[in-house]
Amino acid sequence: MSASSVAESTTTAVVSAKPVQDIGLLSRIDAAFGTAPRPEHFTNYQHCEECADHDRLLRTRDRQTLSLADVGNPGWDPLCFITPEGLAYYFPTLARLALAEPDALYGWYADQFLFHLYWGYRDNAFLQFCTPEQRATVAALLAWLIEQRAALIDADGSVDEWLRCWALWAEAA
Repeated sequence: MSASSVAESTTTAVVSAKPVQDIGLLSRIDAAFGTAPRPEHFTNYQHCEECADHDRLLRTRDRQTLSLADVGNPGWDPLCFITPEGLAYYFPTLARLALAEPDALYGWYADQFLFHLYWGYRDNAFLQFCTPEQRATVAALLAWLIEQRAALIDADGSVDEWLRCWALWAEAA
């Protein structure tokens, strides 16, 4: 089943695009995550050199300067090692990257972002860290992407993963 047909058939089950747009998705994300404090360290930097490298990079960025070039390579992704506190801090920036059109070099970031929201399923440390309001906001972001970026989801063949991830966050909200 394609994402576009799933989106059409589950519009009321997920959330219709108009209400999400009406409430201002980015404003909702900023309200839910914008006050998350910047951690002193973003990874377990003493674990290994790779964790230390990723921590150094993330410590040199903030919400305004973190870019797709920093997080867009799945083979060298500092978010694979980030703490839930660090992910909450960067969430508004990462959501904006996920909402953006595909990049010529890195492709569509939302597919990679999905991994961080879905990894470990119910044991996902970020899911467990988030408040109910933050979980509902993540679910709204996922619903918007499922509806509005159905063609990109179809192209990647990841419809089932997107729907399961949305259900995970929506149920936990």
